[in-house]
Amino acid sequence: MSTFSALQLHPSLLQGLKDLGFARPTPIQGEAIPPALEGKDVLACAMTGSGKTYAFLLPILHQLITKPRGHTRALVLTPTRELAAQILESFNDVAVHTPLTGAAVFGGVGMGPQEHAFRTGVDVMIATPGRLLDHFRAPYAKLDHLEYLVLDEADRMLDMGFLPEIKKVLRHLPSKRRQTLFFSATMPPPIAALTQEMLHKPVTLNLQRQAAPAKGITQAVYPVSQDLKSALLVALLKRGDMPQALVFTRTKHRANRLASQLVTAGIKAERIHGNRSQSQRTQALAGFKDGAYQVLVATDIAARGIDVEALGHVVNFDVPVAPEDYIHRVGRTARAEATGEAFTFVSPEEENELRDIERAIKKSLPRVTVPDFDYTAKPQVKLEVPIAERIAEIRKKKAEDRARAAEKAARRTAAQEAEAARRAQKEQRQQSIAGQPSRGPARKRSGPARGAAPSGGGGGARGGSGPSRGNAPSRGNGPSRGGRNDSPYKG
Repeated sequence: MSTFSALQLHPSLLQGLKDLGFARPTPIQGEAIPPALEGKDVLACAMTGSGKTYAFLLPILHQLITKPRGHTRALVLTPTRELAAQILESFNDVAVHTPLTGAAVFGGVGMGPQEHAFRTGVDVMIATPGRLLDHFRAPYAKLDHLEYLVLDEADRMLDMGFLPEIKKVLRHLPSKRRQTLFFSATMPPPIAALTQEMLHKPVTLNLQRQAAPAKGITQAVYPVSQDLKSALLVALLKRGDMPQALVFTRTKHRANRLASQLVTAGIKAERIHGNRSQSQRTQALAGFKDGAYQVLVATDIAARGIDVEALGHVVNFDVPVAPEDYIHRVGRTARAEATGEAFTFVSPEEENELRDIERAIKKSLPRVTVPDFDYTAKPQVKLEVPIAERIAEIRKKKAEDRARAAEKAARRTAAQEAEAARRAQKEQRQQSIAGQPSRGPARKRSGPARGAAPSGGGGGARGGSGPSRGNAPSRGNGPSRGGRNDSPYKG
């Protein structure tokens, strides 16, 4: 197929492709788009970086343009958040001149905007299986008008254990006939069996072709001991051989340690793996694409979701265990028929895995030795702390945490006991005071009343015959309250 125009796509899509600078379809696009436009199911074994995203988006969008809005009619299932975001970006780029809407549904972010996408009925939904199933628990999550289903990177979903979830997703979809487009870089038996369940008389493309890296990738092996891999990477980066590189490690721990060592060496680097939050992963990938970071260190979990335009170098810091992972890793460079370089650091203990890769790609990879690099040097810092040491450190930290917690609890208990004792003493003092006789009233009863005349025998003390102070009644022969003297004696 010479140009996209020959595919008879909608003019709005052709304008979007022109804006992107795409004039000619890639081989997989030229083979997949015509049968998909006819409404046929497609089963494609397509290499990573072959342009398959537009191979399934373009025919679906072409058919959606003339359909009524307000219902989700196309669902794309994909294994990772990064790949879902990448597909949505491709959708937005090519559909910019159309009224079509799309949304990505994946974990690590809030569900509110995703719920809004369900309720408003975006035309195309790109989702990871796990988060989609989370939404299916709610009554608003209905895809009753679905007409197109795409499984992208199906073998990767199998590797990540998504096969049972995919089958659960299928049970939530309407049973009516729909068009299904199935893309996978490799075709292991479980995936082949799944195609039998999902596809109806599919057009098969490249199914028998052996999966291999793209032709534009220059591959090379760098033999080096495990302890010197970090130093070798720093040396290559500082020599200017790799202006920008995507580096793959075997584990998240090694990715963290390597990124930290690169930053210490003065190299701008970030990391992306499953333990990082979605915002951290998005920021790291965006910074790498913008050139803020020279190196992005990643694990295989993110390998198929990273699409960087004109990425020149991929480095396998650790040799992947499976040849398929090698193909997917190096496929991040030389995308869409561009060129790139893929370097693999191989320690003596990784030679067996390398031989498996060479058998799979049917090619012996050249060995490269870096001039002026000291292959006998002793590493200053270990890349990976041995598992026994890590476990011991974790146990030590937990013991310290328990000790601090016990000390804190002891201080809290002592404070509570002291407060209880203080309250008890206060209550005891109050009870003691309440049980003593009152001295003030006793003195008042034993003496004369203040302001009253003292009593006497026949007469009174001073002024006893006169009125008492304050007209108080006298006790004895003093005058009565009214001032009247009832006594027969006046003197």
